[in-house]
Amino acid sequence: MNILISGASGLIGTEVARSLAEQGHSIFALNRNIKRTPYWDVEQKIVQLGKDDRIDVVVHLAGENVARGRWTAEKKKRILQSRVEGTRLLAEFFAAAVYKPRLMISASAIGFYGERGDEELDEGSRKGTGFLSDVAQAWEEATLPAAEAGIRVVNTRFGMVLSPNGGALAKMLPPFRMGLGGVVGDGSQHMSWVSIHDVAHIFQYIIKHEGLHGPVNIVAPHPVTNQQFTRVLGDMLRRPAFFPVPKFFLSLFLGEMAQELLFASTRVYPRKLQESGYVFARPDLESALESLLG
Repeated sequence: MNILISGASGLIGTEVARSLAEQGHSIFALNRNIKRTPYWDVEQKIVQLGKDDRIDVVVHLAGENVARGRWTAEKKKRILQSRVEGTRLLAEFFAAAVYKPRLMISASAIGFYGERGDEELDEGSRKGTGFLSDVAQAWEEATLPAAEAGIRVVNTRFGMVLSPNGGALAKMLPPFRMGLGGVVGDGSQHMSWVSIHDVAHIFQYIIKHEGLHGPVNIVAPHPVTNQQFTRVLGDMLRRPAFFPVPKFFLSLFLGEMAQELLFASTRVYPRKLQESGYVFARPDLESALESLLG
């Protein structure tokens, strides 16, 4: 199939593009260079494909990095607009296209559920509260034009994607390897994670399984607390991990971002994937880290 990917150069996009190309699909990376196609400009509301390009699947991953820089009012505006406006632009463009894709996979996040303590969450759980929860809701609603046009839409609610090449794990590795790792706050908050290798397989699975639609949690079936994560990573690297990062310290320097990204407890399960028959290659944290870190 012909698969169009926005955010193809990001952590997830790179792995997904590589994996799908290996399956024999043709990958078209959506870019912002007007001299190349496929091209898009969110501010100008332009999407331009090659004259003979027929897209079968749209994979939409582009958006402002939520973990880079303090959440000022301007930063929060960029986070929201980059997701909602970009998603709506693609949804409306393909909804109006003569040749419509059969599937649109649009990124979302488990931030949808917000701070929930020990509550067990799945795709049927209610929306939470907070900035990221509001962003995720608006993000998903922006795909409605595509769904209303008969395109199958899957909103992939990502947990923490583990990869040594980027994201949270890559930032953790240097201090942990020096023996300076430790829990964040009191370490009781739940972390819902997934290996980058499973992410690539899940995208292949979603494309093939037409019964999947709407929100789909992209998380492994065994969430852990921050304390458990810290212990397993320290053991895997054979380093002590007893330098806690005080909550007040991170709150002082990172503000609202620390509360929603680092301290929020979100215990999420991949109900839709498992009920549809998907089998995780790396279902537990130990096997995932062993595979990723060798």
